[in-house]
Amino acid sequence: MTRYLLILVCAFLVAAGLTPLLRSTAFRLGWVAKPAPRKIHLRTMPLLGGVAIYVAFIAALLLFGDRFYVRQGVGILLGATLCSFLGLWDDRSGLPAWAKLLGQLLAALPLILTGVQVQLFPFEVLNVAITLLWVVGITNAMNLLDNMDGLSGGVGAVAAAFFLLLAAGSGQYLVGALAAALLGACIGFLVYNVNPASIFMGDTGSLFLGFMLAAVGIKLRFPDNVTFVTWMVPLIVLGLPMLDTALVTISRLRRGLNPLTAAGKDHISHRLVKLGYTQREAVLILYLAGCTLGVIAMYLTQASVVEGYVVGGVTFLAGCYVLMRLERVGPLSVDQSPSDTCHQGNQNGSSR
Repeated sequence: MTRYLLILVCAFLVAAGLTPLLRSTAFRLGWVAKPAPRKIHLRTMPLLGGVAIYVAFIAALLLFGDRFYVRQGVGILLGATLCSFLGLWDDRSGLPAWAKLLGQLLAALPLILTGVQVQLFPFEVLNVAITLLWVVGITNAMNLLDNMDGLSGGVGAVAAAFFLLLAAGSGQYLVGALAAALLGACIGFLVYNVNPASIFMGDTGSLFLGFMLAAVGIKLRFPDNVTFVTWMVPLIVLGLPMLDTALVTISRLRRGLNPLTAAGKDHISHRLVKLGYTQREAVLILYLAGCTLGVIAMYLTQASVVEGYVVGGVTFLAGCYVLMRLERVGPLSVDQSPSDTCHQGNQNGSSR
């Protein structure tokens, strides 16, 4: 645990120290998100916060990570770097949706080539397909969730914290080190990103964060229980971004909109604000929801088959109920514009 603590603290200090420098750099370089009708923020905001998260993550692992285990994670780090660069490009110049999707698929290839993939089925092609779907899905889910001050970074920190606890409890050093570095980097960035935020992570941070959480979820193993139960654990830990993505997709399809090109204030966070909560209260509610899901996931690691599927089923039904209730909240602004998928500035931008 001492090494995990060192990695966490190092990542926190680097992120907290680097973020102000990148904030001023973003203004000088014009790497900013400007106010727009479909965005929440009312002033121009710098977008390089994701670079601080990435640098802090890498620095902590290089300084305090065990070199043997870190080398095992080279495929993860390579894919995460590609995702972060892809987000940096999108923050600066804008990328079409197909280019971002293609880049995410390419980023997932190093995982598969180094054996970091889902291993649920006897057919390799099915495992590879599920791995690609999981990685791309969670990467984009965290990107979609980046729509209010402190939301994506905080939810990512909560998920990383539970992944760290799960890894430490089962003696998985590499997964624990990755989760600790991710947790520290997110917390260090949140110092400047909680409401009212002074910097956004942009696609650079949200794509990196989503990719890393997806990869860590794949790497987790639970030797004290059977895979027939524990496959649900990463899904429940990351249930909140998945629920938000499902809500937005279903809502836009019901309204005859293309969920890939439409954009608007129709995410869970926006609907909570519509119900009367402040932005800060809405984000805190979602933090609490993430913690609740994390506790459920930890229980599943020790549950019997019957207990696991009862709890998993109840959690799924509860998610469906929340989705239906939130879908009735409106009216919410949704804009069908091809340009929405070409340029991010996503934090508070609701451009997804």
